[in-house]
Amino acid sequence: MIINFNIKNFGSVKNQQTLSFEAEKTKHLEDFYINKINNLRLLKIALIYGANASGKTTILKALDFLRKLVLEPAEKKTEKLDFKPFLFDISTPKENTVLSIDFLQNEIRYFYEVEFNHKAIVKEVLKFSNPNKSTVFTRTTDFKNQFTEIKFGGKIKVEKTALKTLEANTLWNNTVLGGYLKTNIEIKELKEASDWFKDYLHSLIYPKSNLAMFITSLIDNNKIKKENVVTILKKADLNISDILIEEKEEDIPEGLLEFIEKSSNIPDEELKKIKSKKKITTVQLDLEHFVDGQKYTLPFELESEGTKRYYSFAGLLNLLIKEPNAFPIDELGSSLHPDLYQYFLLSFLANSTNSQIIATTHNREILNDKDIIRDDAIWITDKSKNASTELYSFADFDTSVIRDTTNRLNAYKSGKLGGIPNVGDYYLDLE
Repeated sequence: MIINFNIKNFGSVKNQQTLSFEAEKTKHLEDFYINKINNLRLLKIALIYGANASGKTTILKALDFLRKLVLEPAEKKTEKLDFKPFLFDISTPKENTVLSIDFLQNEIRYFYEVEFNHKAIVKEVLKFSNPNKSTVFTRTTDFKNQFTEIKFGGKIKVEKTALKTLEANTLWNNTVLGGYLKTNIEIKELKEASDWFKDYLHSLIYPKSNLAMFITSLIDNNKIKKENVVTILKKADLNISDILIEEKEEDIPEGLLEFIEKSSNIPDEELKKIKSKKKITTVQLDLEHFVDGQKYTLPFELESEGTKRYYSFAGLLNLLIKEPNAFPIDELGSSLHPDLYQYFLLSFLANSTNSQIIATTHNREILNDKDIIRDDAIWITDKSKNASTELYSFADFDTSVIRDTTNRLNAYKSGKLGGIPNVGDYYLDLE
């Protein structure tokens, strides 16, 4: 699980901002929101509110970028790291960016930090607490020779040949964890840390992400039980009684094979099969509806946007409940009725244990009911005077601003808590 995530000089974030999943002392909704591991009380969810262009999505993008630094290491030294530092300042474009994260893997606490610029990783460190804090490795980069230097802590035993192999595979624009994934050497702590990024933290889900096909593929390959997804859909009152998936082999249209060959997203083995058979497998997804005692089948593309979205979320909910997973989601409430949005969140909180959701949202209705929200799970991004993003939670306000009796929705709408646009009057003097 994520404990804390820190961002500095990334996108609209200038000064360090921290998204924390460490729960406040209050016992409010403890059984729903909090997972207790060792001496930690960790929140399952963080909902981020804020005006347009306030930096909500930047928080998620930074987390996703850190994941990519680990799992998608550059193949060439000349490849630039594709990100933007804070640009509304004279000095920050020339300064390094720093991302760091505290997380739990197999009940061991890890701290991982990467400092970088467009050319290379400047510094990198991995520490763990089991129970005492120890350094796994520190990394520095020799910029003159474009060479990575790695030093392991005293408790980590690594043979010289393994160290040389790791340094050789860690290009100056690779993280050590990314370089490790290129090797076949075994270092327990590096494996645990890289596995966490690979197996627990998933890539950022945007409103236009093809999440439905991802979920359909998992159902088709028996990695998600179809019956579980159908059960979730039935409870959402969508009249869906079954999911029908049919694979078809079709001839590849002229010109498409050349396009497929140039695509870097298709595994070599799969590409060989396609070229030899000159056919491609397509998937037809239909949803069965039970209406007035009759079954009707509707192609997925004809379903409403809300139904399509919730089909995807039903699959996500199954993943979040059955196995430990963390999903960053941009615009969680997109295309969903407020009641269905709330139902999804409450279903997740009531049924999950070690999973987490980190999401941006504009859905304010849930703030109207203190019986279903915790202040430390609700976050706001606000723009400071220098146009940089500031991140804080409802729990950061003292009792002069928010009391137990304060209606959170009214306080937020009034601008008392920040995070809303400061719009002008409705009259426009256009030339």
